[in-house]
Amino acid sequence: MVKTEICINSPESAAAAQKGGADRVELCANLLEGGTTPSIGAVQTARDAIDIGLHVIIRPRGGDFLFNDFEVDTMKRDIEAMKKIGIDGIVIGSLTENAEIDVAQTKALMEIARPLSVTFHRAFDMCRDPFGSLETLIELGVDRLLTSGQEESVIEGMDLIKELNDKAGNRLIIMPGGGITPRNLNKLVDFTGVKEVHFAAMKTVASGMAFRNERVYMGGTLRPPEYESQVADDQIIASMRSKLPN
Repeated sequence: MVKTEICINSPESAAAAQKGGADRVELCANLLEGGTTPSIGAVQTARDAIDIGLHVIIRPRGGDFLFNDFEVDTMKRDIEAMKKIGIDGIVIGSLTENAEIDVAQTKALMEIARPLSVTFHRAFDMCRDPFGSLETLIELGVDRLLTSGQEESVIEGMDLIKELNDKAGNRLIIMPGGGITPRNLNKLVDFTGVKEVHFAAMKTVASGMAFRNERVYMGGTLRPPEYESQVADDQIIASMRSKLPN
């Protein structure tokens, strides 16, 4: 069966993903920013909660993927710490100012991460030359590429995803992610021929707070909802997984 990786935001979501039959999770913080490195405590709790694959994003901040020396040093230390917990893989992405794969940074992070699995994330979708970047990642020995096909969602990027998958062959796993829904999942897999997919399957959970000060926001200008949270929905995951072909 096509493998499913669930993008999650908490240990609770990790447990839900496993219950729904996911093959693997990618644990992130700050999904509103596209995902940043989660805390050590969150990763340890998630590892204790699940037996399925646990990958962790290593990204020190939101925004672009042009990282300075301080940020690279932070990522190196985060990888070292995560390895001690017993995770199965890391998810990274570094670019040069010309929107090419930063070979030196990627190689340095991979050397610390091995023998863990290495996924290059959607920083790829910001690259100038997708096919040249694909070959660079293959030469570096990256195991997996997460991409929306350099478009807002996998539906718009489906043609490029198929081309990337055809060119990669068995040299690297192409894993589409970004806008996958129960309605488009089969269409995506059938058209592109991919063997892994990455999606979030969240439900909204209301806060248990009885008294609520609606005048104050803790999220600055983003103003995310203060009295609700998003948690992975095991039933949605199970339903989507059941639609996948063998």
